[in-house]
Amino acid sequence: MSSERRRIARAVAVFACSLAASAAASAQTAAPAASASRPATPVTYTKDIAPILKRSCVQCHTPDGGAPMSLTTYEEVRPYARAIKTRTAMGPRAGVMPPWFVEKNIGIQRYKSDPSLSDEEIATIARWVDGGTARGNPADLPAAAAKTTGEDGWLLGKPDLIVKGPEIHVPAAAPDQWGDVGDAPTGLVEDRWVKSVEVREVNDIPRADGTKTVGGRFVFHHMNYESSVPGQSQGTTWPIHEIGRNPDVFPDSAGRLLAANSILHLNASHVHANGHDTHAHLEFGFTFFPPDYKPMYRRSGVLLGNGNDLDIKPNQANQEIHAFATLTEHTKIIAFEPHLHAQGVRMCLEAIWGMNIQQLTCAGYDHNWVKQYIYEDDAAPILPKGTILHLVGFLDTTAGNKNMADGRNWTGGGRRSVANMFIDLGYSVQMTEEQFQAEMAHRRSLMKSRNDYDLGCPLCWAPPVVPPPPARTTQQQGGNQ
Repeated sequence: MSSERRRIARAVAVFACSLAASAAASAQTAAPAASASRPATPVTYTKDIAPILKRSCVQCHTPDGGAPMSLTTYEEVRPYARAIKTRTAMGPRAGVMPPWFVEKNIGIQRYKSDPSLSDEEIATIARWVDGGTARGNPADLPAAAAKTTGEDGWLLGKPDLIVKGPEIHVPAAAPDQWGDVGDAPTGLVEDRWVKSVEVREVNDIPRADGTKTVGGRFVFHHMNYESSVPGQSQGTTWPIHEIGRNPDVFPDSAGRLLAANSILHLNASHVHANGHDTHAHLEFGFTFFPPDYKPMYRRSGVLLGNGNDLDIKPNQANQEIHAFATLTEHTKIIAFEPHLHAQGVRMCLEAIWGMNIQQLTCAGYDHNWVKQYIYEDDAAPILPKGTILHLVGFLDTTAGNKNMADGRNWTGGGRRSVANMFIDLGYSVQMTEEQFQAEMAHRRSLMKSRNDYDLGCPLCWAPPVVPPPPARTTQQQGGNQ
């Protein structure tokens, strides 16, 4: 082939390659353009939004629920659409809805009855609002949610036993009251182990008066209570009742005893006026294990917090307070319940075992919605005796904390919301050595390999403890010589 022909052939080859590359680039450009030209599936209330609200919102947002507005129909939801978009996207801090504040980027992530929204659900709500809040086809609506409040509408279902507390009267305008409300006999004729307990307030506040706050629906801010049999020194303490707090469900291995002939002592309440002349009482709903039930574990007596040494400075964000406790027994933590006051914005719990530090849980804090976080049974921390628990509270006394009435004054510890508390109100159980080893063996069976890691179980992959052989006696030693 002549040089001229070779030159022409090379030119043709280069031109062909250029055409192929140009065609490929055009195809790549056209593909997303064609995809973009296809209409996105519209988000509608009936198909996309109502199921989210049913799962995570209507437990409170019903006509007779604890929330200030009902969100059970399109007509009820539509006026609050933009507020719903804003509140669901706030992250785990004061004001977010639903009120669940566990931080999803750190610590254990498996909890019972978690109503929080996924990132996808939050984005779906935003798309619905930004797209015009379409109603959709009524045939797409999920089945109506069961009634969640009212005379028979307990969140956990109708209890086996309902104990009614003494009725109180609170004038429309009155100072806050702290103290003993009285006793409530249980009427039990035999000992029963409790699987769950739910407390609700029943009052005569009109539901149709346009109340816009949770506090406007109730007069009991909180109630500490215990049960005991008259003439006996030992009793049972029960988790605190507070506005917005979820019911208590005890694990199958650690029920609580409600004794025969016992009485509930409602001995530490905080009652406030709310603008209505109100008559109210508390109802305690107990669900029992079967009569032959026996708990596997005993409750742990570990207490974590510090209410005496608080030194909270005015007009200052990012303040930290700390408390420590050393476990004297092998321990399984059942629940984490941060308790601060209006200044509080966050609390974290970590476990220290030697040089191993594990961040178990971090949660935002909103004093309007005190929440308890119950770990899933296979995610609950199981910690060896000698572990140091470290509790960290975070406070903000600046104007950025909307729960603060006035951040200009120094505050210490105290019972009022303008003072401070710093406690983990969660609870734990003790384990024997045998129970501890069995629990760790169960956790190991759930992991595929040693490359898996169970957060909250620092010794899960530690070599099992082998008991030493029995020492030989002097006679045996002599006989072997």
